[in-house]
This record gives sequence, C-alpha cells and structure tokens, in this order.
Amino acid sequence: MTVDAVAPFDAQAAATNRIEVCESDWPLSALTREEVALALITGVDGAAYRPVGAAMAIDAEGRRSGSLSSGCLERDVALHALSVIRDGVPRQLRYGRGSPFLDITLPCGGGLDITVLPAPAPEMVAQIRAQLAARGPVDLAIRPDGCITTGTLAGATFSLRIRPEIRFVILGKGPETASFARIVTHAGYGAEVFTDGETAAEAGIGRPLPAGHWPDDLEIDPYTAVAMFFHDHEHEPLFLARALQSPAFFVGAQGSLRAHQSRCQALAELGVPAERIAALASPFGLIPSTRDPRMLAVSVLAQILSRAAQLQGRT
Repeated sequence: MTVDAVAPFDAQAAATNRIEVCESDWPLSALTREEVALALITGVDGAAYRPVGAAMAIDAEGRRSGSLSSGCLERDVALHALSVIRDGVPRQLRYGRGSPFLDITLPCGGGLDITVLPAPAPEMVAQIRAQLAARGPVDLAIRPDGCITTGTLAGATFSLRIRPEIRFVILGKGPETASFARIVTHAGYGAEVFTDGETAAEAGIGRPLPAGHWPDDLEIDPYTAVAMFFHDHEHEPLFLARALQSPAFFVGAQGSLRAHQSRCQALAELGVPAERIAALASPFGLIPSTRDPRMLAVSVLAQILSRAAQLQGRT
C-alpha cells in the first residue's frame, strides 16, 4: 500500500450488511485516549487473519492497540491514521489482493479493505463500554460522512454489532472443576465458579456452592456457557433444570452416556420440556472418554468455543 493508493471515504464501497464481532475485537480502552483514530476492517476478500469488523486504535504518537492482520500492515495503517488524526478526513485503504500496489502483500493471499476514521467521542466510548459491561450488545453505524453513531441507521455505510465476550458459569467439585476453572481464567475469559473450599483453593477462584438450589444472585445471558463437574449427582438435575431454562448458549455436564441418560430422565420428571433437555450437550467435550482432568478441561473448552463460533457465524 502506498499513499497513492489511498482513497477518500467512499460510502457505497464501504456499504455491507451488519456484521458481529466480539468486544475483544475492539480495543475500547485505547479509544479513551485523546487524539485517536480507529482503523476498521470493512471488507475481506479471500482468507484473512482477522474478521470483518475487527478494529485497531492508533493515537497521535503512533501507539497501536488491537490488530488487523498477523502484523503485515499495521505499521502502514498507523501512518495513514496519523493523517486522519491531523485533518479529520476518513481514509479507505486496500491491501493485498485487488490492490494496485504490491509493496505490501498478505501471506494469506487475501485482500483487506480498511477504513480509518476519527475515533468516537469519549462519551460514546464510555456508553459502549457500560452497555457491554451490563452484558448487552451494542449496535454501531458509520454515517456517509464517516462519523460513528450508536444504534441502527438507515443509509449507514457500515453497520456493526459488538457483542459481550462469552463468560463461563462453572459448578462442581474436585480436580475437574479446578482444572477447567484455571484454563478458562488463564485464557482470559470471565468465570463464576461455585464449588467447595478445597476446590476453590486449588482453582484460585470460587464461591460456596449452595446446597440444592441455584445461586440466588446468578444471572445467565445468551453469551454464557454453563459447565458442571459433579461426581455426586444428587442435586445436579435441579441445577441443570435451571440452566437449561436460561438463555445460556451452552449447557453441559460431566459424565458417561449412562449418566447422561439418567439425568435426562430426571430432568423430564422435573418437568423440563423435551426440546430443552435435547439442548444438553452430549457428549461433554470433544475428546471421548478422557479420564485426565486437564485433558477434559481442554476438551470441554474447545467444544464450548466451537459452539460459540458456530452461533456467531465464524465457522
């Protein structure tokens, strides 16, 4: 990409259907700085490292937060972002396939359209962060003049929904619970763990597990996965019944096929509708019949992330 390949903001070229990204795809904390530009992937041709809608923030000193590729073009984008900061005029950049210039190529062989805009006002960024913290999605639109606005907008050149990061609710006891809680939190995901004191100490996180009833202050949203690791299944059906009737995108429990069949029968006896019982993950994890807590943790995390990617249209 060279300066000669920079085009002014073209509303028609940037127009697309609304797409979704995760809040981790946007460097929201960096957008609170003064004099910041926002570089946004608005088109992908072929293979790409990052999804349409992913963003990078660049401040007046050239500091970058977030990524648009595997490192192929961020420095060049930052140079154009400095111009946007100076004059407030959005730019559209084309890299890789379809670009008239070959000085920057993408190893994946694809093409990227990058739109560089003045960052939204700090008040808007604060509003976006607050809504995501409350576990609600945020709709954004780019107006024909290149300004970003919240909500939906007729005639928008680009529409985007930012959804909250997925979170985990983990209930259970023992090494499987501790291993899963550790791998989830070390991967950077939010988690609420309900367990006994010994497991909480091993996991480094945990709250007391109520005996026989759902935690009173626990709320489940559509971006939550519920995973249970019990060897004593006495109270498990009550917890599963509550989880299955919540908006959680994933509900699963440790156990054999026989244990799964028994819990499905118990759920039916509790009055859980058959279509909700069918939503209970089986098998639990991608690796069959594993007996190692760490392997089970990796297996279940991979299954949940795969389910999330399917629901978000990335696979």
